[in-house]
Amino acid sequence: MKRRNLGWLLLGVLTPSMAWAEKKLNLTEGVTDISKEVYDLHMLALYICTVIGVIVFGLMIWSMIFHRKSKGFKPATFHESTKVEVLWTVIPIIILIAMAVPATKTLISMENNDDSDLTIQVTGSQWKWHYKYFDQDIEFYSILSTPRAQYENQSGEVEAKGEHYLLEVDKHLVIPINKKVRFLVTSDDVIHAWWVPDFAVKQDANPGFINEAWAIVNEPGIYRGQCAELCGKDHGFMPIVVEAKSEEDFAVWLEEQHQLKADAKAAEAASLNASLSKDELMQIGEQTYIAHCAACHQPTGMGLPPAFPALKGSEFTTSGSIEDHIDIVVHGRSGTGMQGYGKLLSLKEIAAVVTYERNAWGNDTGDLIQAADVKALSGSDNSAKVTDTVEEVANDLEALAADKPSEDLTKEYTLNELVAMGERVYNTSCAACHQPTGAGLPPAFPSLIGSPIIMGDVSAHIDMVYNGSKKNPAMAAFKGSLSKTDIAAVITFERNAWGNNTGDVVQPADIDAASAK
Repeated sequence: MKRRNLGWLLLGVLTPSMAWAEKKLNLTEGVTDISKEVYDLHMLALYICTVIGVIVFGLMIWSMIFHRKSKGFKPATFHESTKVEVLWTVIPIIILIAMAVPATKTLISMENNDDSDLTIQVTGSQWKWHYKYFDQDIEFYSILSTPRAQYENQSGEVEAKGEHYLLEVDKHLVIPINKKVRFLVTSDDVIHAWWVPDFAVKQDANPGFINEAWAIVNEPGIYRGQCAELCGKDHGFMPIVVEAKSEEDFAVWLEEQHQLKADAKAAEAASLNASLSKDELMQIGEQTYIAHCAACHQPTGMGLPPAFPALKGSEFTTSGSIEDHIDIVVHGRSGTGMQGYGKLLSLKEIAAVVTYERNAWGNDTGDLIQAADVKALSGSDNSAKVTDTVEEVANDLEALAADKPSEDLTKEYTLNELVAMGERVYNTSCAACHQPTGAGLPPAFPSLIGSPIIMGDVSAHIDMVYNGSKKNPAMAAFKGSLSKTDIAAVITFERNAWGNNTGDVVQPADIDAASAK
C-alpha cells in the first residue's frame, strides 16, 4: 500500500515536470546571429548564477549540518580576515569582467546599423503598425485580423479561438533573408514598442524620435511579436508578423505589391465616377466602421467619453457639416485620439463610413456621400497612398502658410476673452490626455491642478506648450497645430482654471516673442 501511494506521489510530481519540459520557459533563442549571441549571454549568466548558488548554499547547508552546536562545535571568535575580504572582492570582479566583455561586444554589434541592404520605417499608431519601405515606393498598415467576436464575446457565446489568436494581421511585414534590414522605429501618437523576440529586437517607438534596430534573418519563415509598451485601451491588439522570404520570393512579392498598388489606383479612379446606393454605402460603411472605428467609438456608436465621444445622436453626425465630418475622418484632429484615415482607407471607404455614421443608430440624416464628394471636399487623393517627398511636403506647407490668414499678434485680449477661447482649445486639443477636469492621467499625463508648471514661471509654460517636452515625449509640441493666439488662450485658461487662479494673462505677442528665442 505504501509503495502504491509512493508511486502515485512520484507520478504527481513528475507529471507537471514533464509538462513543463514541453513548454518554452527559457529565453527565446531566435533565428538571427545576434539573437543567438543574446541567448548565449543569458545562458552564461544563468550558469554562473547557478554555480554560485550551489556553492554558497551548499556551504551554508554543510556548515549548518556538520558544525552545529549539538555536535560540540564552537563558533570562531575572529573579527575579520584580510584573505577572505580580498577573495570575495576579487572573485566577483573577475566574474563580472568575464561577463562584461562578451556582453559589450554584443551590445556594440546590436547598435551597428551601417551597411544595411534595406531600410523600413516602422511607425506605431493607435492601434496598428505602419510600414514604409525606403526606395521601394511601398507602404501599408498592418492591422489585427483576429475577428472581434473571438475576443469580445458580447453575444455571451464564446467563439473558438484561432490558431494565432491575437497574433495574426491582415498584411505581413515581408523581408528578404540573408540581407541586413534596418528598422527606423517611431510613433505618430503615443509611446509604443516594436518587439520581435526571434530577432532579439525590442525598440521603443516614441513620437518625435527615431530609434534604430536591425536584423539579418537566416531562415525563411513567419516570426511573431507584439507591442511591448502599454499604449492605451487596445494595447493588446497590436501584433507584429514578419515574414522572411528568399531573395527570389521577395523580388516576386515586390512586383506583386507594385501591381496591387496600380490596381488600387485604377479602382479608386473608377470609384470617382460611380454612384453607390444607400444600401451599398451602408454595407461598406458598417464593415469599415467595425474594422477601424468601433474599438474607440464602440459598435453601438456610444463611444467612451470624453476621449472618444459618442456618434449616436451627436450634433457632429446629425446636424454638423458634411465637409467637417469628412475632414476629421481624412485628417484626424490634432491633440486628440482621433487620427486621420486618409492614407489607410480608400475614398470609397471614407465616403461609406461617413454615410454610415450619419445614418446608423437612429441618426437617419439621409445624407449620402460618394467617393467624388470626399475627393472634392477634402482635397484628398488616396489613389496612390504614398507619402509625399520632403520637397512636396515643404511646398504644401508653404502653400498653406500663404493661404492662411495672418494673425493680429498685436491685439490684446481681456482675461475673460482668453479664458473662453482657451477652454475651447483645451477641450479640443488637451482634454483627451489631461482630462476636462485637469486631473490628468499620471504619470504620463500629469495633473494641471496646482502643478509646478502651471503655478510656476510663465515662460516655462509657454515653452512646454509651444515646443513640447524633451523629458516627457507624450507631451507633443503644438506650434504646428495651434495658432499663437490659441496657445496664448489655452495657457491663460490652464493658469486660471480649476482653482489655479494665478491671474496671469498671456497675449499672442508673448508667444511670438518666446518663439523667436
